[in-house]
Amino acid sequence: MRRSIRELLEQHMQEEELSISKFSQLSTINTGTLSRILKGLKPISLGQLQRITSGMKLPEDGLFQEYIEECFASSSNLRRIRPFIIRCAELGRLDCIEEVVGKLLEDRQYNIALFDIAELLFKQEKLQAAALIYSQVAESERYQHSERLALCRYRLFNLRLGENLEENLAAATQFELYTNRLPEMEQLDALKQLMHIFGMVHKWSKVESLAVQLQQLASSLYHLKNESHRLEEVQATQPLYYYILYAYLARATVHEHYGDYNMALKFVALYADGEHWIREQDEMAARIIAQFTEWATINTLLYRLMSGELEVLEEYVSYVAVHEDEIFIAMCHIIQVANMHRINVDDIAEKFSGYIPYQVEDIIAGAYQRDIIKEAHARFYKDFAVYFFNQKQNFTKALEYLLASLELSVRINSEKNILVCFTLFEKYREYASTDAKLKFKTLSSEVHEINEKKNLLLFDSV
Repeated sequence: MRRSIRELLEQHMQEEELSISKFSQLSTINTGTLSRILKGLKPISLGQLQRITSGMKLPEDGLFQEYIEECFASSSNLRRIRPFIIRCAELGRLDCIEEVVGKLLEDRQYNIALFDIAELLFKQEKLQAAALIYSQVAESERYQHSERLALCRYRLFNLRLGENLEENLAAATQFELYTNRLPEMEQLDALKQLMHIFGMVHKWSKVESLAVQLQQLASSLYHLKNESHRLEEVQATQPLYYYILYAYLARATVHEHYGDYNMALKFVALYADGEHWIREQDEMAARIIAQFTEWATINTLLYRLMSGELEVLEEYVSYVAVHEDEIFIAMCHIIQVANMHRINVDDIAEKFSGYIPYQVEDIIAGAYQRDIIKEAHARFYKDFAVYFFNQKQNFTKALEYLLASLELSVRINSEKNILVCFTLFEKYREYASTDAKLKFKTLSSEVHEINEKKNLLLFDSV
C-alpha cells in the first residue's frame, strides 16, 4: 500500500530535523497552510504539491503516484485532477494518467470532462496522453451511436496513421463505421482522409463510394448554408464548395485508374466549372477555383494522352514545365504513358531529371501529403524500371530503379507494389549483379519478417 504524501513529508522532516517553520521557508508554503496539510485538514493542490516536492529536493514528478490517492481521498475534484492530468502529459507520466482516468471512469458522469481534457491535449500535441484518454473514454461510452464515441474513434484513427500503408488501411477499415456518427463538418475531412488511404492501396471502388458520400454531404450542407445560413458559424477545414470539387476530382481519378478516360473527363468538366456555381467571391474562393481549374487543364491533357492522343504530349509537357509542384506527378504519368504506348520519352526524362529524387530521403512533399508522395515515388521507380527494361534494354539501370521501388515499398508496406517488384526481379534475375541480388535478398528477408509479424497478430486476435 502506498504511503501518503503527509507520511512521506513527516518522515522527511524528521530525518532532516526540519520544523514546520523551516520547511515552510524551504517550500514557500505558509506555515498555517502547511500545518493544516500535515494534519489532514486541507487537501493538497497541484501548486502545493510542486512546492512540497521542491522542498524535499525530489524530481517534479517524484510524488505523482502518491498524489493520485490525494486526488481521490475524499471525492473526485476535477479542479484538482484536470491540471494534474495536463502536467502528467507534459512530463510524460502516462502511467499516472491511465490510473487517474481509470478511477474517474468508474463513474460515467466524467466522460464528458475527460473527453474535453483529451481534446485540449490533442490541440497541444500531447498526442500519447490524448490517445490514452480517448481510448479509455471510448471503451466506457455506453451509447454506441454517440457523437462523443465517434469523435474518440476519429481522433484515435488519426493518431494511428503512419507511413505503413497496410496498417493505415486497417485503421481506416475499423474507423469507417463511425464516420456518419461524427458532426457533419468533421465528416467532410474524415471522408476525404479515408479516400486518400483507400486510394494509396488502390481500392478504387471504395474511393468512389466515399467520394459520392462526400459529394452528397457537402452539396447538401452548401445548399443549407446558402438557403438558411444555418451553418454560418460552423467551419470545416476548407469551405464547403471545396469538398464538392474535391469529390469530383477523386471520382475522375478513380475512372483514370479504371482506364475509363471518357468518364474521367466528364468529372474533370465538373470540377473545372466551379466559378459558375460557387456563390462566394472572396480571395479564398478565387484561389480554390484557380487551383481546380489548373488541375482540370492538366488532367484533361493527361486523360487525352492516356487514351492514345499522343499528339498532346508536347502541350502537356509545356504546361507542367511552368508548374513546378506538378512536375514529379506529371513525370509519373508520362512514364506510364510511355509504357502503355511503347514510346520513347528520354528527352522529357532528361528535361525533368532534377525533379526526380533517387534517394528516398530526398523526397520533398511539396503540395502533396508526404505519405501520398512516398507511395507515388514507389510506383514511379517501378514504372521507370519497366521503361528501362522495355525501351532501353538497360537492365542494370532498370534493376537499380526496381530495387529503389522495392526498398521504399517495404518501408511503407505497399503490398501491391512489393508483389510487382518481386515478380519483375525474378523475371530479370539473370541480369542482376551480385550486389543487386544481395540487396534483393535483404529486402526479401524484411518482407518475410513483416509477414511473420502480421501472421502472429492475426493468430493472437483469433
